[in-house]
Amino acid sequence: MGSIIKRPNGTQDVTPSEVMKWHTVEQVAKDTAEQFGFREIRIPTFEETGLFVRSVGDTTDVVQKEMYSVSASGEGGYTLRPEGTAGTIRAVIQNGLLNEAMPLKLFYMLSCFRHERAQKGRLREFHQFGCELIGSADPAADADLIALAKSVMDMLGLGGIELNINSIGCPTCRAAYRQALKDYFEPHRAELCDTCKDRLDKNPLRLLDCKSEEDQAIAAGAPVIIDYLCDDCKAHFEGLKHNLDLMGIEYKINPRIVRGLDYYTRTVFEFISRDIGAQGTVCGGGRYDGLIETMGGKPTPALGFGMGLERLILALESRGCEFLDPKTPDLCFVTMGDEAREMAVKLATRFREDGYAVEYDLVGRKLKQQMNYADKIRARFVIVLGENEISAGTAKLKNMTTGEQTDITLGEDMVEAFAEQSYAELLSANDSVRSLFEAFTGNNNEPLQ
Repeated sequence: MGSIIKRPNGTQDVTPSEVMKWHTVEQVAKDTAEQFGFREIRIPTFEETGLFVRSVGDTTDVVQKEMYSVSASGEGGYTLRPEGTAGTIRAVIQNGLLNEAMPLKLFYMLSCFRHERAQKGRLREFHQFGCELIGSADPAADADLIALAKSVMDMLGLGGIELNINSIGCPTCRAAYRQALKDYFEPHRAELCDTCKDRLDKNPLRLLDCKSEEDQAIAAGAPVIIDYLCDDCKAHFEGLKHNLDLMGIEYKINPRIVRGLDYYTRTVFEFISRDIGAQGTVCGGGRYDGLIETMGGKPTPALGFGMGLERLILALESRGCEFLDPKTPDLCFVTMGDEAREMAVKLATRFREDGYAVEYDLVGRKLKQQMNYADKIRARFVIVLGENEISAGTAKLKNMTTGEQTDITLGEDMVEAFAEQSYAELLSANDSVRSLFEAFTGNNNEPLQ
């Protein structure tokens, strides 16, 4: 037998025992986005390489070091998406969505790819929930988008999260700041890494995002952008803080946040977890008012965020937060003999048509082994079928939680009879479900149809 082929470094498998964690965060994220008026968009996994060079920036770590790029015979270069905003904006422009009612609100869930040193919370293939709000320059839009991200985490029960905000200004006020950074870093040029030496001439702002510990130590004393904001950017930042205060959202002003992509302007923000170590940024985003014009669209203000699902799940696990329970079978048929098995096939088909999750033996197990299997898959009920049950037209319906058994008639009304037993068991096990049902039915105890 040959050696086992393992998954690529920096990727992960999501097994059935773990997948409900993903279903939980994905469902909460989707529901919350829709509550805020966002609609889903889906975009290709790869784009022309030039899209990311133009939007993300050719001096960023993403473009310089981390992109997975390929080329096909006779075609130009393509790149697996390293983030979701650029492809979404390309889709907005190409499909004429800028002609729709504004603001345009879009969300997505997608996989992204970056060639990085794999570690906890930083993978080469990772997944993002992202939102883009297009067509509003009002700082109220910034606050509303931040509120959406916070609502997702609140709905999941995630504590220990700190919101950090900053403004990195507009091209007008950033020109003076770039010169101030250049003046500060120039005496340290010889101490900088080779990448940052190049950045010092091309884009000094990127020095603040370097991951080198030596360069971070030098950057600690650098000027901060918030001291160089023009009047309009100051007013916008004050408007953001005012709206966050109105919403009761706590925040910390962190002048060191610049984000790692060149398209950002004015507002930038991060939600940081204190529970998952160095890779603590669970969500990050900001404004990119010039991006749409840069990519060939009409000038349109916009902003967005990306929320890392792997990091979010790590933070939820560290806090002991609850996830949705996996779906288990409503009913499992345990059979003895060929005639009983054929009847189980027919009955299972009928139950499944009515929406129930049903299983029966597929591997020829004996009675005791089938019961053990039903217990392992956590079936709620079991029906044992054999010659005696078929002859009598009646079988025992066993509640696998309580062990109670009830006679159930085999035939046309069997599904309806099971529905009554199943619903009664659900109500007895869950007072909140009973209360909700009674509120909707006016204390009418008829089972749901």
